[in-house]
Amino acid sequence: MEDFDAYVVAAWPRLVRSAWLLTGDWHRAEDLVQAVLARAYGRWSRIGADSPDAYLRAMLATTFLTWWRRRWRAEIPSATIAESAGVDEHARAELQQVVRDALLSLPHQQRAVLMLRFHADLTEAATADALGISLGTVKSYTARALAALRQHPSLRSFVLEGAAS
Repeated sequence: MEDFDAYVVAAWPRLVRSAWLLTGDWHRAEDLVQAVLARAYGRWSRIGADSPDAYLRAMLATTFLTWWRRRWRAEIPSATIAESAGVDEHARAELQQVVRDALLSLPHQQRAVLMLRFHADLTEAATADALGISLGTVKSYTARALAALRQHPSLRSFVLEGAAS
C-alpha cells in the first residue's frame, strides 16, 4: 500500500480544496477527506492508478450528500477572522469569504454538481454518473446554481466594487 500512502501525501491538498468547496469549512473538509480516504483504502486495488482523483472526488461528493442528509447543522459560524493584515491578502481573504458565502447559500446538491463540474472538471455525463442522477438534472442544477450565483447580492456588490476601482 505504499502507492496509496504516496498518493495521499501528493493529493491531500487538492482533495481538501475540493471538499472545502462542498462544506465551506476547512475542518469539515478535512473530516470529509479522511472519511473518503478510509473507505478508499480498502478499495484501492479496484480504484486503480489510472484516475484515482476522479474516483475520489466522486466519493467526496456522494459522501458529502450522505452526510448532509443525516446531519443537523447546529453550528453556524458568525464571522471569519482574516489571517493577514496585508492589502492583497485582505482582498483575497474577502473574496474567498464572499465566494464561500455564495456557495453555501446554494442547495447542497447544486453545490456538489458545481464542485464536480468546475473544480474537478468532470463532464456533465461524468458528474451525473458520479452522483447517480440524470444528465438533465446535472444541467438544470448547474443552470440554477450559476443563475443564483449571478444574482447573489454579496457577489454582485463585490464584483461591482472591483469594477469601480
